[in-house]
Amino acid sequence: MTEQSQIPVRQTVLPPIDDPTVHAAIDRLARRYLQAGGVAMELLTAIGGKAEGLLERLPAPVRGRMDRLTLTALNRAFDAASRSRGVLRDRGDLFNRLLSTTSGAVGGLAGIGGAALELPVTVTLLLRTIMDIAAEHGFDPVSDEARREALHVFASAGPLSDDDGTDLGLLAARMTITGQTVQALIARVAPRLSASLAQKLAAQAVPVLGALAGASINYSFTRYYQELARVHFGLLRLSQETGIPREALAEALELRMIQLRPNTAARKLSRRA
Repeated sequence: MTEQSQIPVRQTVLPPIDDPTVHAAIDRLARRYLQAGGVAMELLTAIGGKAEGLLERLPAPVRGRMDRLTLTALNRAFDAASRSRGVLRDRGDLFNRLLSTTSGAVGGLAGIGGAALELPVTVTLLLRTIMDIAAEHGFDPVSDEARREALHVFASAGPLSDDDGTDLGLLAARMTITGQTVQALIARVAPRLSASLAQKLAAQAVPVLGALAGASINYSFTRYYQELARVHFGLLRLSQETGIPREALAEALELRMIQLRPNTAARKLSRRA
């Protein structure tokens, strides 16, 4: 379908947004979303190179097992993250980042083998911080609805993709989640998250950097998904408070990002057409 054929349909279905307070909220979310793009630059600085060719650093057996490893990690992460909420109260962003940083440092000490073993811990910590942010926005973090939305956040291409932190499809309801079980969504999201985590493992395999690389990478990954989660659940909360469909708010968010960063955002929209 071409971009020209999409526009009239979207204009017909989605209601206009006239409330200036809603536009102000959209502006704040757009700026936060675009700030996530800076995480990619921090990551590239940390690993001392470019994202291209990272996967070639992974041993072939590890590359072939990434989807299965990610699927297993996601399944276990939901149970572990839910249990941890019964033991530990919601923590701030900094605490979650420091915990993830420590995990990455420990995994990095043992090279690629340690990083692979640390993968389920990373996924659990990321999920827990997303669930904390869901609770912060008034959602029940152990409900199926919140779990499905958390998986939607994980559907991002990741900070080392070529999307410059602006994966515009994430919030546009492109991945239908209504009526689907959490298990079904895990199966759909796992390959996409797997690609992001594979780049993370490959970056941790860079010689010499070891624990320092693991710590820096985990810190940046946690910050990246925290930013996306705040935008995602912020948009959902805004939809609930105003009665404006989330699709209309997502479209307004996309348009605001085009205004703030026209070259990057417009290029991503053209890829979806």
